[in-house]
Parts: sequence; C-alpha cells; structure tokens
Amino acid sequence: MVDDEGNLAGQWAVVTGSSSGIGRAIAEELASCGANVVVHGNVRVAEANSVAANIREMGGSAEVVIQDLAEPAGCDALVDRIWSLSPADIWINNAGLDVLTGEMAKLSFEEKFAQLWPVDVAATIRLSRAVGDRMKTRGSGTILNIGWDQAATGMEGESGEMFAATKGSVMAFTRSLAKSLGPEVRVNCIAPGWIKTQWGAEASEYWQQRAVDESILNRWGTPDDIARAARFLVSPDARFITGQILNVNGGQA
Repeated sequence: MVDDEGNLAGQWAVVTGSSSGIGRAIAEELASCGANVVVHGNVRVAEANSVAANIREMGGSAEVVIQDLAEPAGCDALVDRIWSLSPADIWINNAGLDVLTGEMAKLSFEEKFAQLWPVDVAATIRLSRAVGDRMKTRGSGTILNIGWDQAATGMEGESGEMFAATKGSVMAFTRSLAKSLGPEVRVNCIAPGWIKTQWGAEASEYWQQRAVDESILNRWGTPDDIARAARFLVSPDARFITGQILNVNGGQA
C-alpha cells in the first residue's frame, strides 16, 4: 500500500453501507492508507464482495460483513461480529436507504420516512453508542457520521423536509456523543452537499444545473471528495478535532 498523509496502517476501519457510492469510496480511500477495512452491506452482497476484492487487488486487507441494520438486533449482531474479527479503531456510519431511486421513489412521504428512520437515524445512534462504549473502555477510537449540509439551512420540498429531519438528527447527536465519549474517542460528522451518486447521475436537467449553481466551485461533488475528507477526519492529522460538522459541498453559494 502507498503511505499517504494520515497513514492508517494497522488500524481496523468499519464502513457501514460500503457496497457502493460514498461508502465504497471511503472504504477504498482508507485501504489506500493502510487500514484493514470491513466492508459492510445488506442486500448488495455481490457489490460488497467486489469492493473487498478491489481493495485486495490494490494490496490492501478487507473483510465483508453482511447485516441488515433496520432492527436493533441487527445492529448488535454487527458490532459483535466486528469485535470477533478485531476491535475497531475507526467506525464510519454511512449506511442509509435510497428512497430517491428505484421502487422506493414511488412511496409516499410517510412510507419513505418510516423506512429511513430505523436505518439512517436509529441504527447510527445505536451503533455509535455501542461502538463508542467499547472504544472508550479501550482508551481510543474515532467515529464518523454522515449528515447533509442543507439540514442546517433547510431545503424546500418533500426530500428536503425528510432529510432535514433524519440527517439533522444525526448531526445533533454527533455533537452530544463527542462530549459523552471524549477525551478518549473523537466523534465527527461530514455533511455532504450535492454529490453525484446514483440519484445525481439520473437527475433531471433542473437538478443538474441547480447542483452546479449552488456550489462556489461550480460543479457536483464526487464520492471521492467525501472519501478524502473522511480519511482526514479519522486520521491522526485530525487528533484535535471532535464534535464538528464538516460541510463538504464546494462552498454552498
């Protein structure tokens, strides 16, 4: 592996929801810095195995764990499974439901919200508390959550309301958890802006232009942009940063 800034050699990193998109980019970025990465997925088993295979081809170390996080028992099972491999040094809560594409996009607001909350919010909280307690007992560790930049400012429409409620909860929880787990464990959150994942790639011309117009850098963000920020925040280079929400959005105009 290539030693990059913020070298993570020998550390165990768990990235939930890392079978595709932002999670995949983060997993591969951490592996490029020497971390042993646990790739987590749920229904996308083949994709999770593909991510792990790619990491190994790069010379890294990767394990795959498949677990549904929609129920508390699934969250507990994931933590127990990880610790049976090795105590985690880095834990990144990226798992979330895609309710904007595919069949879920046809659901009502209430139906989407009911499916989002258990995974995007409740699982993030349960996993963070369980993992944080173990890390605090060990005396070290870092947790990184994923929020949304416009949760803090608001965005019109059904999606804006839904993600402001879910991701805003994650961001507020992050600040409090950092105070609960410090000084042994650092807890931060990345709040992505317009990132070209599957929805972005398929979005209408209106959204394509809006994403560009709302960035001072006049472009969509990429999963790699989030991954590089994540790598910094979980690395020793960020050892004096905790309880923070980092907007990665090209500087919203």
